[in-house]
Amino acid sequence: MTEGPDSWLIPRHLRRVLGPNWEVEAEGTRLLVRHVHRHSPVVPARRPLPWDVLLAKIENAYAAQGVEHAGCLPLRWGRDTDLVVSAVQALDPLLKDGIDLTHRRGFLPQPVVRFTGRRDTRGRLLDGFLTSFVNVSYVHPINDVTEHAEAFDGWLSVLSRVGLHARHVTLSGDLKVWHRREVAGITLRFHHAGLGLGDIVLLWNRDDPRCMAVDLGSGLERLAWARTRQPWSELVHGWFSRHADSGTLDAVRSATLLLGHGIAPSSQGAGAAVRRITQSVPPGTAPFGLSSLCRAYHRYWETFAPMKLGWPQVTALLEREVSRGHVAVPTGRITGESPWAPRSHTDSR
Repeated sequence: MTEGPDSWLIPRHLRRVLGPNWEVEAEGTRLLVRHVHRHSPVVPARRPLPWDVLLAKIENAYAAQGVEHAGCLPLRWGRDTDLVVSAVQALDPLLKDGIDLTHRRGFLPQPVVRFTGRRDTRGRLLDGFLTSFVNVSYVHPINDVTEHAEAFDGWLSVLSRVGLHARHVTLSGDLKVWHRREVAGITLRFHHAGLGLGDIVLLWNRDDPRCMAVDLGSGLERLAWARTRQPWSELVHGWFSRHADSGTLDAVRSATLLLGHGIAPSSQGAGAAVRRITQSVPPGTAPFGLSSLCRAYHRYWETFAPMKLGWPQVTALLEREVSRGHVAVPTGRITGESPWAPRSHTDSR
């Protein structure tokens, strides 16, 4: 194992890149970055943006910085996890194998599936968490720590373009290096007016630190939530939230994503995720039809990548699976844990 980059270069470069309007405080290994005008009023947007418009604003903001829009990774993965759980998996060859190669780089809005969302004592997902969501990320190889600070500065410009002013953003975390198998890194988290949005991670291959990259990510749904602060379930599920349980809606939404990408239900592998998800849908729901839900969620997921199956096929498959009843299924490698160090807000981004 070779020594990685000096973590104390991070606050130094952040001070230089962000400029005099930012306070960069380092105490021990703890880092806190705040805007000098952070106490100014926060005024949420009065109405949400359509999902395609919000995505276009982010894409255009990155394009103005010369960052290209990368195509989505295939949802079925197979290395460490059966499904894609994070856009950072686009960097696997560089970070895990130590070779100068990536699957994707740039701005990557990646649909992901995870089973690690925070839940209440009844097992219901807390506000801000979903089984499937769009991991809006900037993933890119870098040559030195300066580019890590520049990536965060570029992200502040993106947030401003979607109505989240930089003065209300904070960056904090531990500069202590974590290690997980072939990869080492430093994770810092950013918030907007107290709401966690995501993180920026400096990553490198433990045997060859020259294979270094930055992974900056959030969740598209969380960004929309931060803009308006409207009720979470209403934001994600629309008018369906007034007529069905949020757990059922989350399950149908996630199953639509998986089935639409051609992942059929099975007892193991990626298909086991479909079977596990459908257990949250009451069997008595199927006879009344799920077409309205599947059509709406299918339209949402097609915003990011073409689906292999149309919504009528997805509906038929889902209704058939739900009608089978609830059977025990193995979890395999579909837990959806982050491929890197543990994050307290894993599913928020």
